[in-house]
Amino acid sequence: MMSDFPVFFDYIEKTSGKQLSEDDKRLLMAHFKPKKLRKRQYFLQEGDVCKYIGFIVKGSARTFAVDDKGHEHILKLSVENWWLADFESFFLLTPSRFNIEALEPLEILQSTHAEIEQFLKHIPAFSAMTNVINQNYAIAAQKRMLASNSYTAEERYEELIRSYPHFLQRFPQNMIASYLGLSPETLSRIKKNFLK
Repeated sequence: MMSDFPVFFDYIEKTSGKQLSEDDKRLLMAHFKPKKLRKRQYFLQEGDVCKYIGFIVKGSARTFAVDDKGHEHILKLSVENWWLADFESFFLLTPSRFNIEALEPLEILQSTHAEIEQFLKHIPAFSAMTNVINQNYAIAAQKRMLASNSYTAEERYEELIRSYPHFLQRFPQNMIASYLGLSPETLSRIKKNFLK
């Protein structure tokens, strides 16, 4: 799984705009552990503390919550070059309210909270990358709140196509519907109208 690291290093350098030194690379390789998950295997289950953060090298996953009635609500769909974690649980060490499940066989590089803190202190490119990711997450969260509170179903679908067109190829329609907060029937109708 050493072949996973060039992709990871490339991602860090592109996102941060900074170069990793050979020492930085050695440190990351020593502390990010390759892990494989089978399809339908959980990276995290509700009630557990999120002890690891994972970088997706290959595959996809979903982050979802289950309500009192047993209905699943997908908060996030993740693909290659995305991070897996419940960040609240990971940073505050509190029990998670979410499940993170592999939707395809998943290859990740994972690390712990203590190790991430070390990378932030000692690897400038990792620290810069984290700042960029935090900004992007804040913007994405704001967009998602706006969409769920004030967009029509059609507008939410259009926003998805604009932001993540590849999702339509990667994820089944029922999951896209759940992610958008729509019933599968509503999504089906929107897609038909969209194609007219």
